[in-house]
Amino acid sequence: MSREEVKKLFHKNIMLIGFMGTGKSTVSSYLSKWLDLEEVDLDAMIVEKAGTSIANLFEQYGEEYFRDLETETLLEVQQREQLIVSCGGGIVLRDENVSAMKEHGKIVLLTATPETVYERVKDCKNRPILNGNMNVEYIAKLMEKRRERYLQCADIIIKTDNKSVKQISEEMIQKLIV
Repeated sequence: MSREEVKKLFHKNIMLIGFMGTGKSTVSSYLSKWLDLEEVDLDAMIVEKAGTSIANLFEQYGEEYFRDLETETLLEVQQREQLIVSCGGGIVLRDENVSAMKEHGKIVLLTATPETVYERVKDCKNRPILNGNMNVEYIAKLMEKRRERYLQCADIIIKTDNKSVKQISEEMIQKLIV
């Protein structure tokens, strides 16, 4: 199937969800180029709107304030179609976010083991939820807390461990066009 044929199948948005380090930003960037669709990174939009980092938003105003900005930004994005949207790891914590994502797109859950996530994020300084807890055990605990919620929300699930971004993207497209 050609890129144009695949692109015609998507009238809605492709919403990438999952724990940090599962590949949402990497996959959205690849899909955007491959399918010639616009990529939107919700966290980057929030940073731009707020004029400060997510870590600063958490530190200065708290998680609830950040989640409000996240919902507001998601609702803005959902007014457009045919986007590849990389969502922050906690976007599924609010029912209203999940409803908006399902109404305007397909939700694709990217997963990885705690060990894979740790390897991907261990050198990052912009992961406020891991402050002082950058280890596999803590990541595993956090992932387990959100696991059920992610699974409830997902239309499609893709494991990203030991796969190239091309393999992940091809698997996703195959599952989306069925």
